[in-house]
Amino acid sequence: MKAQEIEVVKLTDQFITLDEYMAVVRYGAVVEADESFLKDVRRGRELIDRFLEEGRAVYGVTTGFGDNVRFAIPKEDALELQKRIVRSHSVAVGEPLPEEQVRAIMLQMVLNARAGRTGLREETIKTLLEFLNNDIYPFVPGEGSVGYLSVEGHIVMALIGEGYVFDDDGEQVNAADYLEEAGIEPVELQCKEGLSLLNGTISVTALAAIALFDAKVNMKNVEICGALVFEALRGTDKALDDRIMKAKNHPEAVHAAEAIRSMLEESGIAEHNRDRKVQDAYVLRAMPQLIGSAIRLVDEADKVIMEEINGTSDNPELFVDDEEVLMCGNFDGSYVGSHADMLSMAAAIVGNFLHSSINRTVDRNLNDGLPAFLVADPGLNNGFMIPQYTAAGLEHEIRQLAQPSTIDSITTCASQEDPVSFGYDASKNAIAAQEKLAQMTAISYLTSLQAIDLLKVMGDPADGGKPIQEQSPVLAAVHDYVRESIPYVDQDRYIYPDIELMTGYVEEGSVADLVEEQGILL
Repeated sequence: MKAQEIEVVKLTDQFITLDEYMAVVRYGAVVEADESFLKDVRRGRELIDRFLEEGRAVYGVTTGFGDNVRFAIPKEDALELQKRIVRSHSVAVGEPLPEEQVRAIMLQMVLNARAGRTGLREETIKTLLEFLNNDIYPFVPGEGSVGYLSVEGHIVMALIGEGYVFDDDGEQVNAADYLEEAGIEPVELQCKEGLSLLNGTISVTALAAIALFDAKVNMKNVEICGALVFEALRGTDKALDDRIMKAKNHPEAVHAAEAIRSMLEESGIAEHNRDRKVQDAYVLRAMPQLIGSAIRLVDEADKVIMEEINGTSDNPELFVDDEEVLMCGNFDGSYVGSHADMLSMAAAIVGNFLHSSINRTVDRNLNDGLPAFLVADPGLNNGFMIPQYTAAGLEHEIRQLAQPSTIDSITTCASQEDPVSFGYDASKNAIAAQEKLAQMTAISYLTSLQAIDLLKVMGDPADGGKPIQEQSPVLAAVHDYVRESIPYVDQDRYIYPDIELMTGYVEEGSVADLVEEQGILL
């Protein structure tokens, strides 16, 4: 079931899916924790309470944090220690994170308690679920994280009634007052809970999940754009031959070529131009290879990010069956951060493809006889001249975001925390890269559809002005769907609203759904 269709997500001892995750984060599905999830949570909590009573040396329970691990903390100060870590670590700065991203982090806090390895209490988990199910949106500054701690700290401040939340009017208000009005009791943190809610890859993973979901939708739209580009530029679909793809020996290229071929089935345009040229420019000839390479990066990121979502990232971690607590490095964000970097790389690769195809389509020297910038009476009209600039600007921005964050490190905590992953930056960049890619994809849709409509009006200039052949049924359906709300550009008009509306179609997956409903596997 797709994320938009899921109304209730029940957390169990089974792994959550990406659609379930996003159903909660983006679409407001109710989230519940059932007994199979909570029973291990209780067992873990009982174990950490016993260790505290025994005075066992446990990092962050009976010791200080970071380089302060050398200081023993008396049992009577254990609860105060948890409050102080939250207060002292809530030092992120800058603009607040969007609500969707904060919801993702809160959900990941709950999921991280899986199997009772963090020692989080059932009561704390249920309060987090109350925040999610009642749309309580904590104020969380989004800058200044090396991969964990400070961003999460602001959420926990709200959880304990000492931070801020946004009210229904979007105003920042005291969490304590808001929770009282909502009838929600602030959390009284017990030993280890403050540390567990701040620690690990919680924010890195949460933001990477959003980027992953958007990347998967974007890749489907890029394949549709590829098929439209073939019709707009009247390419030879011989380059899509399955034998060529299998010789390359990459399944993603095989898939991309098959998807584009399927969308071009019964295309009179494609059939008429199959033998017109010996070969096309690179952007058409290597289309499946370009798109396939990006799909491969997204698929590999999918595997790793979902593993991280359904794992535990903390230090220390409890192993209930063995009655043991182990200090460890599971808080490290290198796995998920490096694959968030890959999502940005994928956006840059297909963004390069999209820009090259847009540029070729608007250039009168390269578009096989179409008018300059795809508009009648060029000179008086600028047509799609400047949307190509916008696409170029967006691709440049994506390339900057695709510079890997996780290859970097800056020492923290008197060198006790060294290296650090900077996975948080990787995940934030990946979200931004996918947002920009969706905008580029929207411009590609509009450019190709404008070219195809011009061919319908003027005939094919590369074929002596003969009437253009029919589009494929699948791509004709895409054309008609878009044209219901975004008309053909017959003269210059305000195009920004068109780009925004088309971007919405891309992000919500409505065009991809339309194509898949016709039996195409994107």
